[in-house]
This record gives sequence, structure tokens and C-alpha cells, in this order.
Amino acid sequence: MREHIALLERLGAEVVRVRRPEEFAAVDGLVIPGGESSVIDKLARMFDLQHPIRDAIAAGMPMLGTCAGLIMLADTIVDAIEGQQTFGGLDVVVRRNAFGRQPESFEATLDIPTLGPEPVHAAFIRGPVVESFGADATTLASLADGRVVAVEQENLIGLSFHPEISGERRFHQRFLDRVTARA
Repeated sequence: MREHIALLERLGAEVVRVRRPEEFAAVDGLVIPGGESSVIDKLARMFDLQHPIRDAIAAGMPMLGTCAGLIMLADTIVDAIEGQQTFGGLDVVVRRNAFGRQPESFEATLDIPTLGPEPVHAAFIRGPVVESFGADATTLASLADGRVVAVEQENLIGLSFHPEISGERRFHQRFLDRVTARA
């Protein structure tokens, strides 16, 4: 999370850490970081954030989800733990831990035309993969083998990887541009 905060602040954003509904009510956009999606789900329900976040998604609040954040934005999860829920909003099916365990983490270079001609250096750490998507979701990037690793739908951006680790700024800027456009 520190890397997201530092990157957003370098881009000029005022960052608020969201742990409670009153903090969430004070923000215009939300970054859902990597971590463990089942823990994010449990904490969101425990601290009464699940429904406010779902309502905000339905109202068009911009959100950026990386790794576990992509899982939380997906409508459907494959290999979820029993009872695991998401916030939803992205018309995609994702598979948790699609790239294996921690030792199978890797880096790749991705061509993402919507971000410009410069390729994106992406770090994959036990990330999910988008197995399928509906008509409303748009693929932003795929690996060479065709697996989809970046999608967007309206004001939601979901990434299988961690741009904040490599210092890749363009996804966070795309997110902030959407926040600014709604303000």
C-alpha cells in the first residue's frame, strides 16, 4: 500500500487511507491494493465497507484494483475460498493465484496501446488472471500466451500485476484523470 500512496502523491493526489465508512465517505476514488483478497473481503464486511463500496461502484466512483484488488472488483471468482465475496462491478471471471505460488512470481513487458507506445514493465506476484469477460469489459493487456491481465469497465480498472512496484505511473494517472473528471 505504501507504494500506491507514494505514487499517487507524486502525481499530486491527496491520499486518505480508508479503513472505516467515514473515511470512505471522504474520498472521490479508491485504490484496492494487492494482498489477500479473502482478507480484504472479511475486513470490508467486518468494518461495514462492503455495501458503501458496492454502492459507490454502482454510482460510478473510479476505482483501481491491483492483484487482489482486481479479484475484489470482479463479478465472479474461480478458486475462491468458501463464502468469499467481491465488491463486483467488473463483468469478468477471475482465477485467484493463477500464476502459482510466491516462487513462481515473474516480470513481463506488456504492450498497452491505450497508455501510449512505451511498454509497461509488470510484476506478477501470485496474481489472478481474467478467464473471461462480458461485453461491457475491455481488455487492456494480455500476456504473450493470451491470458488477459488488465481490464477496464467504465470507471473501474483491474490489473493482475503491480504497477506501483515498478514505478509505472500511467495506470494511476488514468485512475486520477477519472477521479478529476467526476469532481
